[in-house]
Amino acid sequence: MDNSNPVVNIGIFAVFVAITLVVVFRVNRGPSSAAGFYTGDNAFTGRQNGVALAGDYLSAAAFLGITGAIALNGYDGFLYSIGFLVAWLVALLLVAELLRNTGRFTMADVLSFRMRQRPVRTAAALSTLAVTFFYLLAQMNGAGGLVALLLGVVDEVGQAVTVSVVGVVMIVYVLIGGMKGTTWVQIIKAVLLIATAFVMAVWILGRYGFNLSALLGDVVRLGGENGEAMLAPGKMYGATDVTRADFLSLGITLVLGTAGLPHVLMRFYTVPDAKEARRSVVWAIGLIGGFLLMTMVLGYGAAALVGSERILGAPGKANSAIPLLAAELGGPALLGLVAAVAFATILAVVAGLTITAAASFAHDIYLNVIKRNARDAGASQLTVARWAVVVIGLVSIAGGIVTNGQNVAFLVALAFAVAASANLPTLLYSLFWRRFTTTGALWSIYGGLATTMTLIVFSPVVSGSPTSIFPSADFAWFPLSNPGIISIPLSFLLGYLGTVLSAERPDAVKHAEMEVRALTGLGAEHATATKGSA
Repeated sequence: MDNSNPVVNIGIFAVFVAITLVVVFRVNRGPSSAAGFYTGDNAFTGRQNGVALAGDYLSAAAFLGITGAIALNGYDGFLYSIGFLVAWLVALLLVAELLRNTGRFTMADVLSFRMRQRPVRTAAALSTLAVTFFYLLAQMNGAGGLVALLLGVVDEVGQAVTVSVVGVVMIVYVLIGGMKGTTWVQIIKAVLLIATAFVMAVWILGRYGFNLSALLGDVVRLGGENGEAMLAPGKMYGATDVTRADFLSLGITLVLGTAGLPHVLMRFYTVPDAKEARRSVVWAIGLIGGFLLMTMVLGYGAAALVGSERILGAPGKANSAIPLLAAELGGPALLGLVAAVAFATILAVVAGLTITAAASFAHDIYLNVIKRNARDAGASQLTVARWAVVVIGLVSIAGGIVTNGQNVAFLVALAFAVAASANLPTLLYSLFWRRFTTTGALWSIYGGLATTMTLIVFSPVVSGSPTSIFPSADFAWFPLSNPGIISIPLSFLLGYLGTVLSAERPDAVKHAEMEVRALTGLGAEHATATKGSA
């Protein structure tokens, strides 16, 4: 970009990293137990955790991707914002309070409460690692793309170095601070992100006399033949039966997938009780909703002040809408701030994903499957978790470098689809269905995971279209880009069939205990303390 100043961009990002590293050192010089490493000793209030949830959830895809979608597709692009926001109502009403009341700190803990430990923990841990890996890969790949877009580094070596720097800083955050340090990084990032979006939105509206109708009128006027289409549905979805079905599938996945994302679920255990978990979701809904409403002003502002031709002509295409808008509004200084916020967004989300994956491996696989909760395993669990952070960080760095420059939209879709297909049905069955058994859980998790990945591989996202990952190949037989409309109902069905067709009998006493605990919280603090002492 002509207005980009790499020195300013790198300088602002370096200041953010320096400040957050100081914060991480001060808040926690190293957790003394595995429970402290995973949950931050349950020391955060609902308000603090709500801000951190917003920071964890609002990734670069929300900041750059949704705004770009609105700038290019208008009304249809804004539907992403609606889907991401409505999803939190599912998390609030069905998941947050019940999960916190169980007194556990991983999804596998909840699922294995009244079922056979080893098979269910293994399946839940694999599903968690799959979601976090795909999400991590997309975020690290996005870091490389941002380098080309904002810092002017177009060679592969420079982008690889930047991906490596993001990965190393993230590893340092998690190793030093655990969940407590990661949470404060996410809080700082959320404040920066929302404040930057607010300033830009006010700046845009100020140019139009704080009249949203005037802004939309300018979008129509400058859009020529497609101007009016920016304010009506159908520009991106709805033109054909396939695109309508694709949108329905995407909407279902977004709304249900959020409540099954492991790094979101794990945040409910950083507060002391269910009341604070509920408060944290209310705060998250308010902050995320406010930000997503601002994406409408930012997206239409980019359409009016930058134009679709310049956006599509930039290296990142839709993802370049916000940086180009920042350069148009405030020149190199504002562009540098946007660059730093975008990098901070990736850094905070990657840190949250990494600690979730490390907890799943160390707590679920190492402690409860490999060691079978042996007496000597608890002491080494924290060491295993820290080594897992290093390994996961290195793998994500390598993955980001290898896939740099490819279309990774399918990775985000795959993460949400796996969360909605494999995680959420099993969670809801386990919490609300008395007859649910181990067989049903395994059928639901593995069936949802396998179906989602198979349909994605054979979709237009991977092959069969000019925008596919392999545009020269064509082995796509599934017409939709998102498999949720098939994989989510199928996962619920598999959970039901696995339960009713098996000869297994559920443990009624354990279900009654889980039901009382989930609804009232009785026994939850004792369970948490027991886990922490281990």
